[in-house]
Amino acid sequence: MKKVFLIVSVLLFAFTLSAQEAGKIRGGLDVGFSLPKGGGGFCYDLNLAYNITDNMNAGIRYGSAIMAKTVGEESAELSANACYLGTFNYYFNNGSSSFAPFVGAGMGYYALGKISMSDDDTSVGGAGKFGGLITAGFELSKLRFGVEYNLIPKTEVQAILGGTTTKVSNSYLAITIGFYLGGGKWKK
Repeated sequence: MKKVFLIVSVLLFAFTLSAQEAGKIRGGLDVGFSLPKGGGGFCYDLNLAYNITDNMNAGIRYGSAIMAKTVGEESAELSANACYLGTFNYYFNNGSSSFAPFVGAGMGYYALGKISMSDDDTSVGGAGKFGGLITAGFELSKLRFGVEYNLIPKTEVQAILGGTTTKVSNSYLAITIGFYLGGGKWKK
């Protein structure tokens, strides 16, 4: 019963708050699923942004994703990345509602690590790549729902025993849910 009360209290608190005024700072946490081609995983990100106007903000973001996927018929890959991005978001809200659809983009650095395994070989790779993301979704009071695509160039992974190299994809789709604190009010 205590858990139900706590969940209902948090949801009521989240839906009674509204957000975003020019000149305010806001911070957020998003968690979700990462969906690379042929696999899946978990992702999260921390955001800190400054509201340039009531409908747009710019900020910084730290995020990470851990994913497993199949590569070809007889091999699998485990990868992890961390990203450090500059971000920009635009909100389609006129200040009369706590519902705010948004679009956004970001650019920055992705630190990548991979282990690829097949029947006859194991490969290890790590690299740093500059990449970006595009995102869209909506905010409802202080809750945030988003879909993003992380655009990361391919990397070469070298086999430990055979010495051969293979290019592997790093880009992935992520579906997230989160919340943020600060930033002011949407409804005036």
